[in-house]
Amino acid sequence: MRKTLLAASAALIALSGAAYAQTTVITQDPVTTSSTVVLPGEVRTYVMEQSVPSIAYEGTIAVGSTLPDTVEVHTVQGHSDYAYTVVNDRRVIVNPQTRAVIQVLE
Repeated sequence: MRKTLLAASAALIALSGAAYAQTTVITQDPVTTSSTVVLPGEVRTYVMEQSVPSIAYEGTIAVGSTLPDTVEVHTVQGHSDYAYTVVNDRRVIVNPQTRAVIQVLE
């Protein structure tokens, strides 16, 4: 009985270590953000390479805020879940359906 209990305890200890172990695999360029959304590297690269005029806007541009319909957004080629614009000289990535700001690139 004691050997069985020791074997069961050893097995539980071995398995609990696996439960606490976490592996992170980064397949794209890491993006440092103040939000919890991590963009695919190619989305960030695409947005940073585009040349679009900056729009002057008096409202607050922050993650979670919604851009008004007067602010033109552009789709990200190959990634229909993302759109972007440049507001007050800051590149902003938005959800194209809701126009909610996903990330402000610095």
